[in-house]
Amino acid sequence: MTARASADVASAPRELVITRIFNAPRCLVFKAWTEAEHAMRWWGPLGFTTISCEMDVRPGGAWRRCMRSPEGVDYWRHGVYHEVVEPERLVFSYVSDHPGGISGHETLVTVTFTDLGGKTELTLHQAVFESIAARNAHQRGWTSCLERFAQYLVNSP
Repeated sequence: MTARASADVASAPRELVITRIFNAPRCLVFKAWTEAEHAMRWWGPLGFTTISCEMDVRPGGAWRRCMRSPEGVDYWRHGVYHEVVEPERLVFSYVSDHPGGISGHETLVTVTFTDLGGKTELTLHQAVFESIAARNAHQRGWTSCLERFAQYLVNSP
């Protein structure tokens, strides 16, 4: 699959913007982001496995996922959907849970899905990070996750 990707970290020091074009129709790309049975198969960086995925995709609805690293460490993430405009846009909070059930810093993620006539441009914006190092870590994670997503789209029915 041919895909163009870019990451813009210069727009604001504690914001992340990643844009990628997928060779798949917008309805499929949106569906893969909003249905748990799809997200279970691609969510998380390369080498990780999503072992739990709960999604109530509606404004005010919550989501919660657990990713297991190749070393067997579980990473929990959760948030609330603020905006759902099918098949154009998702806005949700994003919180990383720490050991002991303590919630970490909360960011806001906006994902837009632009129809390119059979292809889809996905733009992910996440802000505001507590540090540039945190932003850079999320850039690596999302970039790897979107690689998995591209592969999933190639192999999905």
